Amino acid sequence: FDDLSPSVDLLETGIKVIDLVCPFAKGGKVGLFGGAGVGKTVNMMELINNIAKQHSGLSVFAGVGERTREGNDFYHEMKDSNVLDKVGMVFGQMNEPPGNRLRVALTGLTMAERFRDEGRDILFFVDNIYRYTLAGTEVSALLGRMPSAVGYQPTLADEMGKLQERITSTKTGSITSIQAV
Repeated sequence: FDDLSPSVDLLETGIKVIDLVCPFAKGGKVGLFGGAGVGKTVNMMELINNIAKQHSGLSVFAGVGERTREGNDFYHEMKDSNVLDKVGMVFGQMNEPPGNRLRVALTGLTMAERFRDEGRDILFFVDNIYRYTLAGTEVSALLGRMPSAVGYQPTLADEMGKLQERITSTKTGSITSIQAV
């Protein structure tokens, strides 16, 4: 706990409506809520582009259960924007086993923690945190665990808690998490 930093600096995203209406706290967590096709991933791509170009910042993108086309489009968008060297990408596509999809968010977070521990401020994107939960449900069913009353795995609170608790700021760097739901 000695390394944790409770500062509440604001992260300037370069998107005026976000900075004015819903400013992001550096080292905080933000949920992007919306249905399919409303622009959550496009918003994430714009944030990565702005942070890379305006602040020379690093981003880590964890695509949990992404469609192959979405992952390919995301990669080429980053390449075309010349920010590929400023973003780490991890994908667990929807056609992969649930264990792979479950580990994608944790792998991306490990990458973000490494950069944070080197003294960098990191934007960590999870697209989509709900698909992370669904992958956990599938793994739990494969292990023969009895689901809870609403159908989720009995370890949901533990798994989600461990992921969210690792998203922290230290005295040397920060991880700001943006999670699509």
